[in-house]
This record gives sequence, C-alpha cells and structure tokens, in this order.
Amino acid sequence: MMIELHPGERLDELNRNGYKIIQDEKKFCFGMDAVLLSGFASVKEGESVLDLGTGTGIIPILLEAKTKGKHFTGLEIQKESADMARRSVAYNHLEEKISIVCGDIKEADKIFPAASFDVITSNPPYMTGSHGLVNPDLPKAIARHEVLCTLDDVVRQAAKLLRPGGRFFMVHRPFRLSEIMCTLTGYKLEPKRMRLVYPFADKEPNMVLIEAHRGGRPRITVEKPLIVYREPGVYTDEIYGVYGY
Repeated sequence: MMIELHPGERLDELNRNGYKIIQDEKKFCFGMDAVLLSGFASVKEGESVLDLGTGTGIIPILLEAKTKGKHFTGLEIQKESADMARRSVAYNHLEEKISIVCGDIKEADKIFPAASFDVITSNPPYMTGSHGLVNPDLPKAIARHEVLCTLDDVVRQAAKLLRPGGRFFMVHRPFRLSEIMCTLTGYKLEPKRMRLVYPFADKEPNMVLIEAHRGGRPRITVEKPLIVYREPGVYTDEIYGVYGY
C-alpha cells in the first residue's frame, strides 16, 4: 500500500508479519523498552487492549502481530505522533484491529467507558520534574519527561479502565520502583509479576517490567533477570527472540 511520508519520516521494518512503522528520529523513535514490553505483556484470544501514551503506535502494532487479541487501541496526546500511528496502521492494513485515538491520558476515563479493557499497557515518561529537560515543547521531551502526565495519572486511569481482574503491564525505571509499587497498590492494582532488565550481566538494571492485576491478591513473582547484551553490540538469544530475528 502506498502511504504518504512527510519530510523527515522513514518506514522501518518490525520483523513481525512483514509490518512496518513510520518514524521521525527528530521527534521520537520507539526504543527497546517498547519492544520488551510487547514481549512481556500477555494478551489472550478475544481480549481488548488499550495502550496509554502509544506514541507512533509501536506497542499495539507489535501486540497485534504477537497475540490473538480482538482489538487494540492506542491513546496519544501528540497529534503528529497519533497521525504517524494512524498511517502506520493503514500501511499494515490493520484498521479493523487497531484504533488510534488522539487524547490526553489524564482524560482517558472521559474518552473510554469504565472497566472496558481486559489489558492496558503503558511505556510512560520516566523522568520526573525538569531533570535534564531542555525544551518542554519538544516531542522527545514530552515522551521522556513527566510534562503532560505523571506516573500517578497513568496508574489512576488504568485502574478506572480495566475490568475487574484485568491486567496492567508497564515498563519503567528501577530507580522509581518504590514509588511505582506504592502507586499501583494505592489504586488497587496489585503487582503480580516483575522482571528487571540489565544491559549486561555485570551491570545494574536500567529497566523494570511490571504486571499488576486490578483487585488481585498480594503475591508477586520476581522473574529471572533479562540480560540485553552478551557482549558489546551482540544481543543475547532471548533479546533476538523478542525482536523476532
């Protein structure tokens, strides 16, 4: 299918089902965190999924390729990113499976009915305040810093939009782990599964993958570490598997 690419945009391979995605490196490109989240999240046959802060739609597109979910929705506040996501969905002929909605995470409960999703995913901004922030209007800054939404906003909305027993999957940074756990339990999203991601086996973790259940009972499984690189520039076999190589 012919799709219009705007100046600065490119079409990247996803190594899944022949799918491709439109990106603009000057604005924001998806990273390994989004790919790892798509591998960590479990979506069962017939389930409906919402991705909060979907960016260019990478997580819904990957989850559609990897799972038998019924329908996937991406919510994104930045119009340009949402437009890229919609064009990527059209390029891959996924209009009937994936919907992209332009809107504010903080208003998600006004956009979607309460308790209407089986699964919610999010790769939210990691950085608090203005630490390292140069220009709060830049798309990259909005994606990385809590300029337009906070961890509390994301978790609060997930709790409202998940059906009882529904599952929330998030990738974040380990340095905020205490806050993450307190926020989840505060909104009755019980952490059930956690996996730390290490760039190398002898380095400290730089990502954490978390699964929480709405109204679940307290009991968490900490999975074995996920190591990204076997040596500089060489992924471990598990990472190659997640990427689909």
